[in-house]
Amino acid sequence: MFSAFSSHSVRARTPSEIAVKRLDGIGHVLSDLDLADVQTQDDLTRALMTLDTADKCIRAIRAEFRTEAASDRLVRKAESLMELIERARDELTGCRAAVS
Repeated sequence: MFSAFSSHSVRARTPSEIAVKRLDGIGHVLSDLDLADVQTQDDLTRALMTLDTADKCIRAIRAEFRTEAASDRLVRKAESLMELIERARDELTGCRAAVS
């Protein structure tokens, strides 16, 4: 689900590019999250905590650019990651009854 956000080995030059690299890192971590592996309540709790933490990190990165102009790439990447997190969260909580 998150594999489109793998990091690139491009050297960041501006604060916005550095932030994009940080978002790439978050996407990379989330790409290792396999929703199909969620079998127990502990798995569900861990997955939801991972999603919540990633969401908070993305919001913190975006907050750094409230007063500065953020690049379109940064805004698009942050919004896309947040949408994917929300879909993953919905998928996990929608199947909560099936989790033992």
